[in-house]
Amino acid sequence: MKNKLDVVGGQAVIEGVLMKSKDRYAVAVRLPNKKIRVKLKKIKPLPKILTIPFLRGITTLIQILIIGIKALTWSANQQEEEEDEKLSGLAIIGTIALSFFFVIIFFIGIPFFITKLFPIKNIFFTTIEGIIRLGIFVAYVYVISLMKDIKRVFQYHGAEHMVVHAFEAKKSLTVKNIRKFSTKHPRCGTSFIFIVLIISIIVFSLIYTEHWYYKLLWRILLLPIIAGISFEILKLAGKFRNNIVMKIISAPGLWIQNITTRKPTDRMIKVAVVALKKVLE
Repeated sequence: MKNKLDVVGGQAVIEGVLMKSKDRYAVAVRLPNKKIRVKLKKIKPLPKILTIPFLRGITTLIQILIIGIKALTWSANQQEEEEDEKLSGLAIIGTIALSFFFVIIFFIGIPFFITKLFPIKNIFFTTIEGIIRLGIFVAYVYVISLMKDIKRVFQYHGAEHMVVHAFEAKKSLTVKNIRKFSTKHPRCGTSFIFIVLIISIIVFSLIYTEHWYYKLLWRILLLPIIAGISFEILKLAGKFRNNIVMKIISAPGLWIQNITTRKPTDRMIKVAVVALKKVLE
């Protein structure tokens, strides 16, 4: 089997797991009748100009969002025993736009205007704003983790990480072997979000203007640059995970995975294994 160590990743879906390599992705779900159904799709390669360092962060994020939306829709349909619903391009664009609107409101707008209530400026302003932003994110993740359906998604999230760990360690993909690995992974999307929140504090502190509306506008315009920087850091954290600096950078993201991942059942692990094997065929 060709080792695709640097490009294998995934995410949890409804009662299943998505595994992704460089050129394809597979979604495996547990059906109501307890059987496993798998869907394999090829990924259209991005133009080379969009894959250069720092630019590839935002383009990869959009690509993953599109794949994730399609996978979540398909997995949800399988639980209702419905046909595969194909999303229109307009529906996908609308969903992504809504997601970015949600991010701007809750992680840019609200922290900014709350911080404006305090008589502070410059680096103190961005630091307090960043702490509020982190607090909103942690609170949001914790609240949704209390929902029964989300708990199962987080269990599948843990299964995905454990299987990827086993593959990276070149272990046979048996439940017994996989059980030895952690549910936390440094290349997780949760870690990416945490890195984005930390990098935003540094980048936003470089904005010098007395007008609040310019400050707010620059926070929105700089999001692609922050995403690009964070993506490169995430890749380094995954590649040099034993490096002390990378361990320190990865620590907050790994900590938050105590909430976003849970110990899966054996049946959940088997679903993740099916998805990974399918994508590596």
